[in-house]
Amino acid sequence: MSTSTSQPRTRVGVWLIGARGSVATTVVAGCAAVTAGLHRPTGMVTETPPFTDCGLPSLSALVFGGHDTVDCPLPKRAEALTAAGVLPYGLTSAIAAELAAADREIRPGAPTPGDLDRTPDDLVAAFAADIQDFVRRHNLTRAVVVNVASTEPTPTGTALPPSSLYAAAALRAGCPYVNFTPSTGLHHPELANAAATSGLPYAGRDGKTGQTLLRSVLGPMFTQRALEVRAWSGTNLLGGGDGASLADPSAAAAKNAGKERVLTDTLGTTPEGTVHIDDVPSLGDWKTAWDHIAFDGFLGTRMILQTTWQGCDSALAAPLVLDLARLTARAHETGLSGPLSELGFYFKDPLGDGPSGLGEQYAELVGFAGRLGGGGGGAAVPPELAGPAGSAEPAELSASAAAAGDGERR
Repeated sequence: MSTSTSQPRTRVGVWLIGARGSVATTVVAGCAAVTAGLHRPTGMVTETPPFTDCGLPSLSALVFGGHDTVDCPLPKRAEALTAAGVLPYGLTSAIAAELAAADREIRPGAPTPGDLDRTPDDLVAAFAADIQDFVRRHNLTRAVVVNVASTEPTPTGTALPPSSLYAAAALRAGCPYVNFTPSTGLHHPELANAAATSGLPYAGRDGKTGQTLLRSVLGPMFTQRALEVRAWSGTNLLGGGDGASLADPSAAAAKNAGKERVLTDTLGTTPEGTVHIDDVPSLGDWKTAWDHIAFDGFLGTRMILQTTWQGCDSALAAPLVLDLARLTARAHETGLSGPLSELGFYFKDPLGDGPSGLGEQYAELVGFAGRLGGGGGGAAVPPELAGPAGSAEPAELSASAAAAGDGERR
């Protein structure tokens, strides 16, 4: 995207699932604002020095489209986010053309009420055709599909949930896939073979933006200082579409699994305590995360650490989505395939094997950037941030796969 009349030589598509939600709208608006020089790329790791020479597509090269089941135009959605204080005042009018262009590339998701005649394979084929048409019309070198829709309940049985239908469509369209949500996506066993044989890179799942980001720093701290954590409890207060979705205990369970995994992996044990997620509609796009950590020190002295994180969900997520789209597109360009475990830095529940501590994850990410740029061992990690030492085949679908609406992530 660019406010300039000149076009980049090569352009890359970013196809967003949940394309009219708050996160997606902030991604499009943020990319346009940074490209136009209206705002700095704060929060974008790929705009820092270790990533300068790894061949990532420029922000001006990104073209946006996507699927959603809602019909609120992106400019109207951006106005609502401005009124809520998520987007800065005046930005929507300054980037009106970019918002309108992205909105024209959003296609209806499915199924909607009354849309019960199409089979799961019909839906996957339709979604894939939308993506391929987008790539063809814009003469894109490639496109990355990123799921930023609201969290869906954990599926039961062999039926494919909506997130998995969209993931299958990405594979069928020959596109890398990123799951920024806790939803099933490519994790469904029915898609294991399709993912393994696709020749495509993919990453996920569940973007690490707040409470778990802190846990991935604090967990290693306790371990490295030989302090024994007895209990770790937390509470999340959030509103918007995600707050409403996570009021469903099944959806909340999928979200909490990643939070618990970080503690188990970094502490070497699972402490007492649970995480509660409460829907507070008046909070809108803001969330508050509170942690209460009970730990023992020398001679069994009992101590407490409490943390409070208050942040804007979309403003925290959007720069990470842009990072992931650029890194995954570059991985595809260099011929990488399979799970990109080096992107674990961005996720609560990352694919593949890799460390759980943020410092070690960052070191792996910087090394990955070096390899993307042909630097072999990777770029140097800044000392202050260092931690311790192809085309796709059609996705195979179960005949019994069922579908439901995707919904936006607010």
